[in-house]
Amino acid sequence: MGYIMHACLCLTALSRASGFGVVVMASNICTRLEIAIFMVGFVCANLVLAMCGNISEVFEYNWAPNHIISQGDQIKLNLDNVSGCGFESKKKYLFGQASVQIKLIEGDSAGTVTAFYMASEGPVHDELDFEFLGNVSREPYLVQTNIYVNGTGNREQRHTLWFDPTLDFHTYSFFWNRHFIVFLVDGIPIRVFTNKEDMGVLFPRQQAMSIRGSVWNADDWATQGGKVKTNWTNAPFVSTFRSFIINACELLPETDDIMAQCGKLGRFWWDKPAFVVLNRHRSHQLKWVRRKHLVYDYCKDKARFTELPRE
Repeated sequence: MGYIMHACLCLTALSRASGFGVVVMASNICTRLEIAIFMVGFVCANLVLAMCGNISEVFEYNWAPNHIISQGDQIKLNLDNVSGCGFESKKKYLFGQASVQIKLIEGDSAGTVTAFYMASEGPVHDELDFEFLGNVSREPYLVQTNIYVNGTGNREQRHTLWFDPTLDFHTYSFFWNRHFIVFLVDGIPIRVFTNKEDMGVLFPRQQAMSIRGSVWNADDWATQGGKVKTNWTNAPFVSTFRSFIINACELLPETDDIMAQCGKLGRFWWDKPAFVVLNRHRSHQLKWVRRKHLVYDYCKDKARFTELPRE
C-alpha cells in the first residue's frame, strides 16, 4: 500500500509513544505533497493529530527576527546590507525525512545564499546542506549540497536545476537512515551519500539535528568564485519557505539517549528493506541528474585533493 499525504490544513502530528514525529504545514488547500514523500510503501499509524495555529510552534527565529516575516505557514527571509536572517526547529531529529517548499530570490541574486539544512551543535557537529547560490539575472542558480561529519565538511557537489526556482515553489528534501542520505528535488534524487563506514568513511548517525533555514551574504565566494558581488541596490533579497514536512524520530526532552530512542534497528519505516538502496526508478533518475546537471563533484577534484576521498 502506498503512502500519499494530502494536506488540507496546518497540522502537527506526533506520537510520543513511538518517538516518531510528523509535522505538516501546507499553504494550498489540499496541496498534493506526494512528490515530497520518499516513504513509498509506509503506512503511518498511531498518530495523534492536533491543530497548530502558528508556525512559531515548530520553529524559532534565532537570527535577526526583525528580518523575518511570518505569513500563515510561510516564512519570508529578508537579506539587506545590515543582516541576513534564519530560523531553526525547536526539536532535533535523528533519521527520517525533512522537506520544505522554497521560492528563491528573484532577479539579480548574485552574492546571496539561501540555505535549507539540518545541523547539530558544537565544533564536531554533523550537518546536511542545501545551499542555493545566487547569480546575475538570467543566469541559472547553482544548488550546492554538502555533508559534515564530526565537524568536517568539504564534501560539496553542485548542480544546475531543470527549472527556474524563482518562478514558483519547489520541494527540497533530505531522506536519512543508517544506510544512506538522499538529497531530493521535487522527489527526484540529485545526490546519494552511502554509508561506507566499513571503508573508514565517517557517516552521520549519532547526533540529532535541528532543521534550519537562512539567507545571507556570501559574495566572497558564492557567485563565480566571488567575482560577482552583491548589488545592494536590489535589496531586500527575499526567499520564501512553506509547506514543511518533518517525518522523523524526534529527540524527546526527557532523554539524552538518542541511540536508544532512534537507533534501534527495524523500529521505524526508514529501516524497512525498501530503503536500503534506491529502487530502479530512482536510480535512473539519479543517473539522469548526474549526466545532465552535475557541474562539480568533490570526489573528482584532483586539483583540490592530493588524495581523492575514499568515498
